[in-house]
Amino acid sequence: MTIDEAARRGLLVTFEGPEGSGKTTLIEALERELAARGAEALVLREPGGTNIGERIRSILLDLSSRAMCPETELLLMEASRAQLVREKVRPALEAGMIVLCDRFADASVAYQGFGRGLGATVVHQFNAFATGGLEPDLSFFCLLPPEQGRARLEGRQTDRLDRESIEFHERVYEGYQALAASGPSRIAVLDATDEPEAMLAEAISHLRRLEHGLLRFI
Repeated sequence: MTIDEAARRGLLVTFEGPEGSGKTTLIEALERELAARGAEALVLREPGGTNIGERIRSILLDLSSRAMCPETELLLMEASRAQLVREKVRPALEAGMIVLCDRFADASVAYQGFGRGLGATVVHQFNAFATGGLEPDLSFFCLLPPEQGRARLEGRQTDRLDRESIEFHERVYEGYQALAASGPSRIAVLDATDEPEAMLAEAISHLRRLEHGLLRFI
C-alpha cells in the first residue's frame, strides 16, 4: 500500500499557527468531541511524537541551543518528522484511524522557510523527503497576529522559539499567510481571535465537508 492509498483509508488532520494561537486547545476540544461521538483519534505533535522525536524536540526547544544555525534547525525538524511519519502516522493511516497532528510540514515552511529565511522552495524539498510525499487531508491554520500571541504567552513557561524576536514571529506569521493565500485547498483558515467554542464549531464544519467515512458520526 502506498502512502497516498493509506491516507485515503485513514484521515490526517494537521493544526498550524504561530505561538499562542490556540491550536493545542482546539486539538484537545476536537479530540473530546470526536470521542463523544464514537470517533476516536490519535493525537501527535511536532517536533516529537516518538521517543526519538521527543529527544530531538528537547534539543530544538532548549534555551541552551540558542547557537543553533537555521540549517541545523531545519534538518532536526525533518528528522523528527521522518521518524513520526514512519513510526506513527503511516501505520495509523493504514489502520484506518483519524490522526490529529499538532504541526506538520507547513510549520517548517513558516518557521524555517520564512522565519529563518531559508526559503520555501528549499523547505518544500526537505519536507517531501521527510514525509515520503504524504500530505494532510485537512490543515487548520489558526492565525493570530504575533503581538497578540506573545501576550497570551505571558506567565507561561517558554522555550527557545517562543523567545525569538518579534521580527522573527512576524516573518512566521507572514509565512502562514502566504501559504494560506496560495496553498492547496486542504488549508482551512480559522480566526484565532475567536472564542475556543467558535473555533471548534468552525473546525467541525470543515471536517463535515470532507465527507470521509471516519467522520460519519459528526
